[in-house]
Amino acid sequence: MTKISRGKHTKEIRSGTIVRSTGSWVTVMDQHGEMVECKLKGNFRIQGYRSTNPVAVGDKVQFITDGQSETGLVIHIEPRHNFIIRKATRLSRQSHIIAANIDQAVIMVTLAQPRTSTGFIDRFLTTSEAYHIPAAIIFNKCDLYDSDQMEQLGWMIDLYRNLSYTCIKTSAITGLGVEEARTLFREKVSLLSGHSGVGKSALINAIEPGLMRKTGDISTYHNKG
Repeated sequence: MTKISRGKHTKEIRSGTIVRSTGSWVTVMDQHGEMVECKLKGNFRIQGYRSTNPVAVGDKVQFITDGQSETGLVIHIEPRHNFIIRKATRLSRQSHIIAANIDQAVIMVTLAQPRTSTGFIDRFLTTSEAYHIPAAIIFNKCDLYDSDQMEQLGWMIDLYRNLSYTCIKTSAITGLGVEEARTLFREKVSLLSGHSGVGKSALINAIEPGLMRKTGDISTYHNKG
């Protein structure tokens, strides 16, 4: 941490990771685990990137706080070692950065309540492959499936495992696969994707109770894929 004195106020330059982004405001988790709401400095743009958002969840940043306010100002973004994007709506020459500096991309799917199409799964996996990010699939809500859906589940798991993807069956209700999912996420920065209603929050809280209450909805992969 670096301190800069200007007049009566001392400003601190701190480092952290963006864990939530809502336009011009971001939530940064510093090296001590403290969450700080920060605004982006001016017209923030990163050289070499044509994107609708200059920063994304996972970006390593430096930010300034002055002790007089509970908020900070992002002044620098560290170089990214990877990122994952989708094309921006109605802006064919620009893209939207979904997340940066991630170790793996995980898609959570359900065969019912709601049903996830194989097309959505395949688009997610293809995008991950394009950016050289390892991907895995979590099949959630397995406690709800009837015999036909269980047969379909077995077929899908065989298909994707034969393509070298990690596949895990889970249920936040029964505890099925929770420990296996915990191992998947342990000590990794992960992008978790899935349609609304597939049980992302419930499973995350089964893996790490209270985590969603602490950080909010950290990152989602838009349902349009």
